Amino acid sequence: MEPPRGMYPARLDEKGRLKLPVEFQRYLAGLPEKKLFVTSTERVTATVYPISIWRINEKLLANFLDDPDAADQILFNADDLGSEAEMDGQGRVQFSPELRRELDIENKPVKVHVVNGAIHVLSEGTYKELRERAEQSSKKDLLTLKRAGFK
Repeated sequence: MEPPRGMYPARLDEKGRLKLPVEFQRYLAGLPEKKLFVTSTERVTATVYPISIWRINEKLLANFLDDPDAADQILFNADDLGSEAEMDGQGRVQFSPELRRELDIENKPVKVHVVNGAIHVLSEGTYKELRERAEQSSKKDLLTLKRAGFK
């Protein structure tokens, strides 16, 4: 199942459930396992990981010998803010209270997009920061990528 492309508006409701756009609902419904892991690894953006992808991350973190402290910190963040979930029949995914408070996304609009098979959830503030940064560097960045073969 191919994930959707593009940035979509969404919202967390007053109960901490993210109502996913239809394209994202189809993507998650098409996965063989329905379990999700909802967390933040850097305490800036939330990520809804299909459990199969999170298992790969867990193995990498457990065996990462180049910088075990870095792996421990990322795993701590993920465990501290994370919770298992499943998409409900109305296309909603529950976020833990700790995650909602940490990222200040409770009962607020957010932006969602897929990166490497996982759904990234950006607060309005984080989205605006990333957009400003992209606006400032896009011409230079596009030139760099065209030299590497970007069409």
